[in-house]
Amino acid sequence: MRILAIETSTEWCSVAVGDAGSWRVREENAGHAHSERLLPMVRSVLADAGLALTALDGLAFGAGPGSFTGIRIGCGVIQGLALGADLPVIAVPTLEALAQAAFRLHGWTKVVACLDARMREVYVAAYAREDTRWQAIAAPAVLPPANVELPPDVVAAPRRAWRAAGNGFAPYPVLAQTLQPSEIDALVHPTAEDVGVLASPRFAVGEGVAAAAALPLYVRHRVALTTAERDAGLRL
Repeated sequence: MRILAIETSTEWCSVAVGDAGSWRVREENAGHAHSERLLPMVRSVLADAGLALTALDGLAFGAGPGSFTGIRIGCGVIQGLALGADLPVIAVPTLEALAQAAFRLHGWTKVVACLDARMREVYVAAYAREDTRWQAIAAPAVLPPANVELPPDVVAAPRRAWRAAGNGFAPYPVLAQTLQPSEIDALVHPTAEDVGVLASPRFAVGEGVAAAAALPLYVRHRVALTTAERDAGLRL
């Protein structure tokens, strides 16, 4: 099954095309230039693979949580491509893709995935790998670093079995002190390849949806203050 996957939830912009075992990838640290770089990268990776969009079986994207702008760009592009080519779509949680990246790079099977959410908060979830899929032990949430705790299921297991991945651990040392993972890699980030790998078995069992039903995953519902709130001195 041939899939085009994109991931734009962080400062990294990546595109991958392939199947469960072989991927052609384009990736760069785009900063705030996802809207400029994403479509050229899609065209480039498809050309490299010698595939037309209509030759694919499905599309997948990193649905968040993450950068509000990046997620909206990724979702909008995938919806447009899917609508034009009449392809099904699967939305993959970004923190699950981050856990998959940690597995791909290190072989970790119990991962606390954490991204810096700015505004003195982090996006965090805990995943355990079972066979070829991940089980969400703690669902994605946005929290102040000091409020992040391992759920009872995780605490009951040996803490050293858990590893930590993602840039949320870099600016907030309190996370390592509270969670006490055996290892931390704050440089791991989710990629389009990881999104594609996670989407492949879901496509195989018919979980793809129409373009209009492919929606982002938001865990933070407030991304800005109103003028009145700013004038009153409130902060997020």
